[in-house]
Amino acid sequence: MQVRLNKLYGLFADAGIDAFYVTNPENCYYLSGFSGTAGALLLCRDKSFLLTDFRYTDQAKRESPGFKVVEVSDFYAEKLAQVLKENCISRLGCEGDHLSYNQFLILKDKLVNVDLKVTSGLVEELRLDKDNTEIKNIEEAVRLADLAFDQVLTMISPGVSEREVALQLEYSMRSMGAGGVAFNIIVASGPRSALPHGVASSRLLRKKDLVTMDFGSIYRGYHSDITRTVVLGKPEPRQKEIYSIVLEAQLRAIGAIRPGVRASDVDRAARDIIAGKGYGERFGHGTGHGLGLNIHEKPKLSINDNTILQAGMVVTVEPGIYLPDWGGVRIEDTVVVEESGCRVLTKAPKEELIILS
Repeated sequence: MQVRLNKLYGLFADAGIDAFYVTNPENCYYLSGFSGTAGALLLCRDKSFLLTDFRYTDQAKRESPGFKVVEVSDFYAEKLAQVLKENCISRLGCEGDHLSYNQFLILKDKLVNVDLKVTSGLVEELRLDKDNTEIKNIEEAVRLADLAFDQVLTMISPGVSEREVALQLEYSMRSMGAGGVAFNIIVASGPRSALPHGVASSRLLRKKDLVTMDFGSIYRGYHSDITRTVVLGKPEPRQKEIYSIVLEAQLRAIGAIRPGVRASDVDRAARDIIAGKGYGERFGHGTGHGLGLNIHEKPKLSINDNTILQAGMVVTVEPGIYLPDWGGVRIEDTVVVEESGCRVLTKAPKEELIILS
């Protein structure tokens, strides 16, 4: 944790601050190890404070031994003002990406004689580069999702509802050690598979259906994200064609990932394949996104993101084609950028359209 804190302290001068108030729960966890659901950090160069209420003070002392735990009885802003005054801090940064406007106004009102500066993305920029422990946690989250996919294939058949499939995926991941699901599980079948975010419904699966499943697990706070599309029964020629185009686009994008490449170039690698086959207008989202403590983090693999990829970044690669009233295909893997290129963490099969009887 101290390495992360030192990197953050190194950003204070350019931000024009002497201390930093962290309220984003994921950022609090990243910088302190505190996993409680109510708390905030006050980070100074010479000492660090963890503000929380009575429910979490003992937990905070165990999880964050390098922090002075300050118990908050009523309002965080009032306790924060007291600590700032005691430590002669006059320039304070706060997370503009997380605080609501009302919360900011309360801080302005309570922090008399403090220059409150709104910052954006200071901690999030540090989180772009995952260390070995973070990558191992993501690998485990991916492994649990892979195993869940293998298990759910045995129960997918005509007459089973999308919600039953989603429930089985969640049960499998949790029973094997996941802390939860990464997001509302997407199971979209038949014509509904043309919905990129078709959260599982009561629709019953039918013969000839394409079934798209997009899901992930959480392990020690870190997320995984996988999408696979299968078919019930012998696939139609067009189903196989669309699947092969999406797979080609996904493999082309993965092949483009390496340090020094722009995120937009990875998106273009996938998009050019799909557009070249005449389906460009039916691929309306980005090719992927970063993930870690949040399911969506920087960078975005999109045409508008020129972030230079670096070793340690973890991204998803998920092109798709969606045809209204017919169906859709998406294939998604979690990938870590490494010095020599990239490594695909997802192991679930995708080499051809999986056919279920």
